Amino acid sequence: MKVMKFGGTSVGSVESLLNLRDIVNAESKPVIVVVSAMGGFTNQLLAMCEQAQQRDISCLDTLEEARKRHHDAVDGVVIPAMRDQVHATIDRFIDESLKPYYLALATNPHMPVDEIERVCDAIVAHGEILSSAIVTGMFEDGVPHLSLNFMRTTPDAGGRVLDWEETEHLVKADFASLDEGVHVVQGFISRDKESGAVTNLGRGGSDYTGAILASLLDADSLEIWTDVDGFMTADPRTHPDATVIPQMTYAQAQEMCDAGAKVIYPPTIAPVAMKHIPVWVKNTFNPSAPGTVIVDE
Repeated sequence: MKVMKFGGTSVGSVESLLNLRDIVNAESKPVIVVVSAMGGFTNQLLAMCEQAQQRDISCLDTLEEARKRHHDAVDGVVIPAMRDQVHATIDRFIDESLKPYYLALATNPHMPVDEIERVCDAIVAHGEILSSAIVTGMFEDGVPHLSLNFMRTTPDAGGRVLDWEETEHLVKADFASLDEGVHVVQGFISRDKESGAVTNLGRGGSDYTGAILASLLDADSLEIWTDVDGFMTADPRTHPDATVIPQMTYAQAQEMCDAGAKVIYPPTIAPVAMKHIPVWVKNTFNPSAPGTVIVDE
């Protein structure tokens, strides 16, 4: 069994979603597919939070544009038998959750800061929830999972950290019957262990979600599908002669991530390194490219 994580650009358009479908369908089942929000949508959700706090309800117009974007994706990629259900899911989360949250921010000028943070965290979680509904509906054997049911965080001095013990218990229960099928999971989102409030694993946290699941479920490999061919010898935007690094060690990849390489979210490496699980970085838009593999030696 492998875990395959697809980033925002990989779920950001009909073209990329169809590539995702073909990539996943080429795999032996079962497979776990971790998805980010559609490209740019997390930033859009946060920008709308800022608008709402300024009593600017034009954020609701932006929300309608986002609704159309998601519905267009459904029409382009979801199998016909699932299309009505996925359309209804998108409308339900927008009308019964996102809209009320934004209106609460816009109409409560004295909302406490901690409550604003709680509402914004809940809002941001919707990006992954909506994209995962679309991706699940793309497969005849799609199996939905809700990360909020098993990813747990706890506060620490630097913000929030994963509660490994609680998360392991819940992950193994949720995936106890991991059999044939495409098991679709939201990246990034989680809950506070004590309060149950929606939290997240940090920007780029979908990579981390994939690594956590790969580690706890002893996956054969973790694949990070993005919009580059792998780790490069230099930034190709400034160094046109840059080439793909075919193989790296965990330590080398961690060093590059810590230095600012944006290929993988830095906390991703440790969980898979501890279990000696190979990590592949591959390009959704160029799936035949070999990519970069990250291993012990």
